[in-house]
Amino acid sequence: MPDIPDPAEAQDRLRHASSFGAVAAAYAEHRPSYADDAIRWCLAAVRSSLPAPTATRVVDLGAGTGILTAALDRLGADVTAIEPDPDMLAELRRRLPGVRSAAGSAEKIPLPDGGVDAVLAGQAMHWFDLDRALPEIARVLVPGGVFAGLWNVDDDRVGWVAELAKMRNRKASNTLLRWRDGDAHPRQDQLAAAAAGRFEPAETAEFGHGQVRTADSLVATIATHSHLLVMDATERSALLAQVTGFLRTQPETAAGEFILPMVTIALRTRRG
Repeated sequence: MPDIPDPAEAQDRLRHASSFGAVAAAYAEHRPSYADDAIRWCLAAVRSSLPAPTATRVVDLGAGTGILTAALDRLGADVTAIEPDPDMLAELRRRLPGVRSAAGSAEKIPLPDGGVDAVLAGQAMHWFDLDRALPEIARVLVPGGVFAGLWNVDDDRVGWVAELAKMRNRKASNTLLRWRDGDAHPRQDQLAAAAAGRFEPAETAEFGHGQVRTADSLVATIATHSHLLVMDATERSALLAQVTGFLRTQPETAAGEFILPMVTIALRTRRG
């Protein structure tokens, strides 16, 4: 028997998911893209089955401001971006005017049946109502098509990154060790239950990644995270000031540019 949804949890998820539109430009400027090898891994099975030089038809679902969309386009995919938030979608269209895009959601994809080879979600799957989204995703995929999620997580095997995660509230920080401990899994259990009969068992892989940052730009990135966006303004300002002070005193981050160590986590499954 499926779990009965918790209305309070669903409402809280909606509040977080709808918080990004107000900072769409900052989100586009500061959020990192994903490791190219992770994107290639997600698409490998369907790409190998297509005759050259056919481009892989990919939907970027919950595309936000088009960070994953741009990477897919650069890597040669025939990409369509789908995004529910009008402010995020407007920013995507401003930055990527030559890419197809449409208003829509994971639960209501405005595309015909069986028209795409892959559906990818960058940092977005945890906002989906999987019980409603997976039938829609299966509907638009060709048989054997791929559904994949990508997440950038901070590599808290590095000392200063772990300290920063504690400062930001470890439960709200998306880090590699939390992922490996099972604390930050992108709803894999729910995915497995909801995907039964439609998709094959999911696979995951990790890919080293990094982003060039300064103390100020990393603080600006952190300020675009949903748990900051829904926080009381006074509390948010105090936390960002604390983070700024920390970064300006660490030898790794105090003197200009540095690499924020990250890992791109990829999860993929195929339509049965």
